[in-house]
Amino acid sequence: MMDKNSRRKGSLLLSRRTFLRGVGVTMALPWLESLSGFGTSSAAESTSQAGIRAAFPKRFGVMFMGNGVNPDHWWAKGAGADMQLGKSLEPLEPIKGKINVINGLFNKRATGQGIHPAMTGNLLSGVPIQKGAIIHGGISMDQVLANHIGQDTLQPSMVLACEQPMTGYHESNFSNAYSSHISWQSADSPVPNEMYPSLAFDSLFENRGSLRNLSVLDRVKERAEKLSRQISSSDKLKLDEYLSSVRDVEKSIERMRADKDKAENRARDKGQPVFTMKRPDNGLPEDLREHARLMCDIIALGFQTDKTRVASLILARDLSSLYYPFLDVREAHHGASHNDTSDGYERITRFHLSQLAYLAKRLDEMPEGEGTVLDNTCLMFMSNMWSGTRHDNKKVPVVTAGGLGGAFKTGRVLDYNDRSDDDRKLCSLYLSLMDRMDVRLDHFGDADTRLAEI
Repeated sequence: MMDKNSRRKGSLLLSRRTFLRGVGVTMALPWLESLSGFGTSSAAESTSQAGIRAAFPKRFGVMFMGNGVNPDHWWAKGAGADMQLGKSLEPLEPIKGKINVINGLFNKRATGQGIHPAMTGNLLSGVPIQKGAIIHGGISMDQVLANHIGQDTLQPSMVLACEQPMTGYHESNFSNAYSSHISWQSADSPVPNEMYPSLAFDSLFENRGSLRNLSVLDRVKERAEKLSRQISSSDKLKLDEYLSSVRDVEKSIERMRADKDKAENRARDKGQPVFTMKRPDNGLPEDLREHARLMCDIIALGFQTDKTRVASLILARDLSSLYYPFLDVREAHHGASHNDTSDGYERITRFHLSQLAYLAKRLDEMPEGEGTVLDNTCLMFMSNMWSGTRHDNKKVPVVTAGGLGGAFKTGRVLDYNDRSDDDRKLCSLYLSLMDRMDVRLDHFGDADTRLAEI
């Protein structure tokens, strides 16, 4: 439960934000110096009377690719501008000074329990999961953050996915729900994944009802024009760039919204649920590249406008059935992972890592004070295992991007492979990251100490 000071702080932060409101829509704006928003000296002065120091918000996002990586090409060495990246990590070259490649961490409670669901269900919680008909595990660290800092935003967290969840059970007698979700709001309940870009976009702008097919920008046009006349020339440029970004996303969303409506009509005519249909019949984008980029765009807009500070994105779930014809790979993701050293699976690995690079670059192009939104963010890319061929999760791949306002040093390669099991826990990393987001816990999952050198 929030105390009085937390509620007061949250209400003040919300009251200082600037919105453009139209009929049935609310558009939050990014940081603009002219408006004395968070992080500016005038904002600090205006809030000092209430005893609260304004600051740029810290954000956290996690991106997940199931079934491991190509181990031969997942490596990095050196530091900062001199860092060298393996083939699968090459998409991060432009921002390598703002990343950390973290090797050798693992989740001990996900080892020795069987393959796939047992390796995924507690990836972000470190809590043992339960076999059988009743799912039970632990709250994931992204939702711990959402519970602590979500009162400062209109949307506590954003939970997205590019692939439908599975039903039923794995041969190991673990529910396939564990393979399909990484964000858990309680021990017994995953957070539902939003797969449709149109619905994720609508939640971003509170766009609902019969007007959802009308342009968001058209409905706030007059207010945007009025604001543009009141702000500085540099802020006007930022506002124009932001509105252009929204327009670009909206154009793609319009088509996908129509595809989703057609899918719902098709399902109704056939008398079957939409979730039982395959893409694109289910209304999901046929081109996975477009789907993933749009989801990254939506997270970027959510972080830029401080609509939310916590997000997760499943690019490919565990036991993924995604296909990659644009990568010249014939097998589905899961099948391809059984030959994880192949050129094809390396291309799959690099494709998913490029989504982290894309989102990080988007955030790094968004000015915020003397830095960028990426500088005040931590994005974490990970998988549930190292090798899909061997189903080996005694270590897992982890890459982060962004420095949380300088609280998290970047441009490093950190290797924990030679440490003891107690000194290379994923949950120790989570404790360290939560500390830097001002959420301090005595323990989390299987860890009660912070990760060394972080």
